[in-house]
Amino acid sequence: MVRMDDVEAIDKKLSGRFIALDPGGYFIIYLDELAGLICAKHFTNIISDRGLAIDPETGKPIPVRGKVERTPTKVFSGRTAKELCIEIFEKNQPSLVTLLDHAAYLGREFVRAEIALINGIEYIQD
Repeated sequence: MVRMDDVEAIDKKLSGRFIALDPGGYFIIYLDELAGLICAKHFTNIISDRGLAIDPETGKPIPVRGKVERTPTKVFSGRTAKELCIEIFEKNQPSLVTLLDHAAYLGREFVRAEIALINGIEYIQD
């Protein structure tokens, strides 16, 4: 049997690994509890030679932490993780996601967001 403590330790360890940024852009995921929706804003970026995400409008690195005022290219929403994945990956072509590991990450995050929405708990994107 897998214990929750073990799952959390594995997740925490793996969350600290290096991840190559997707040249197709990134998503900010959040819940709209009143509407019962999982939402995802897509933003474009340019990846620098050093692997940093650069704001195409300003030419400056996009900070990892803190508030950033940018206009999303698209906003997606769905009642479930599956519905949101279909909107982003099947109905939206060409795909905004260009790396398989990014797609897998989004799927995991959408499931986490769905669980939070169902259980009425806070969701914080990993």
